[in-house]
Amino acid sequence: MNRVRYRAQQTVAGPAEVRGVGFLTGADIRLRFLPAPPSSGVVFARTDLGPKALVPARLEQVTGTQRRTTLGSPPATVGLVEHVLAALAGLHIDNCLVEVNAPEPPGLDGSAWGFVAALRQAGTRLQPARRAVWSPAASIVVRQPGATLALHPTADDQLRVSYLLNYGMLSPICPQRRTLTMTPESFANDVASCRTFLLEEEAHILRKQGLGARTTLADLVVFGPRGPMHNKLRWADEPVRHKILDIIGDLSLLGHDIVGHVVAYRSGHPLNIELVRALSQCISERRQRQRVA
Repeated sequence: MNRVRYRAQQTVAGPAEVRGVGFLTGADIRLRFLPAPPSSGVVFARTDLGPKALVPARLEQVTGTQRRTTLGSPPATVGLVEHVLAALAGLHIDNCLVEVNAPEPPGLDGSAWGFVAALRQAGTRLQPARRAVWSPAASIVVRQPGATLALHPTADDQLRVSYLLNYGMLSPICPQRRTLTMTPESFANDVASCRTFLLEEEAHILRKQGLGARTTLADLVVFGPRGPMHNKLRWADEPVRHKILDIIGDLSLLGHDIVGHVVAYRSGHPLNIELVRALSQCISERRQRQRVA
C-alpha cells in the first residue's frame, strides 16, 4: 500500500437525529449523530448502558459478520452497523459520536438513506487534521469458497467498486453486475437508497430465530419465487447496489480512505472484513518499513 495523499477530516456541523424500529429487536430506537474531535473516528455510544458503554468503529472491534456486521463485546455491542457506517463514509464524515439506545440502529427501510438525509441536513465541518488516502501497490485478493474480493491499483485517484451478484440460475434474483465510482454525490444518488434484500426462506428462518418481530414484507425487499413480495424495486439492480453499500460501510472500519478498484464476486460481510484485515496489515507493514528506513 502507498500513501498517495491526504484530505482534511470532517465531522458533522451539528446534531442529527433518526428514530425508527430495530429490525432485530423490534425496539423503538433513537439514534443521534454528534460532532466529535479530530482523529477520534466513529464511536457508537450505547446510551441505554451508561456513559462508559462506548464502541469504536474499528476493525479490532468486529465480533460478528453473520448476515450483518457487529461491533463490541457483551453487553456493549452494536449490530447492523454497516448502513450507518456507509452513510458516514459515503459522505466523508470521519469523526462522529453515534448515540444509540439499543444494540442496533433503527432499521428504517433497510437502506442508508434515512441516515444520509439526516446527516446532509446537519451539514459537515472541516477539521484541522488530515486523513490519509492509500492506494494498493499491487492487487490484494481475499477468497472464500465461491466468493472473491479484491482491491486493484488504478491509474487515477478514485475509488471504484464493481460487484457481480449471482445466486444461480434457479434464484428469483437474476444475476446482476454494477460498477460505480464513489464520491459523496454518487453515493447519495446511486447507492444510499438501495435496501436490504433476502430470500423468502431466509426471512422465515430469521422469524423462527425471533428476529424481525415488527418487520413486515413491505419494510424490506423479500424475494419470493416470482420476485419482490408486497414491494417494488427502486432500481432494476437494487440488490447489487445494496451489496456495494455494504462494502462501503465495512471498508470504513479500516480507518483510512482507499483509492483503486474494488472487485467483488458474491462477497458478503465475512469477506469484506477479511479484505479490511489484509489492507490494515499492508498499511502496518508499509509504516514499519518507513520507520526502519
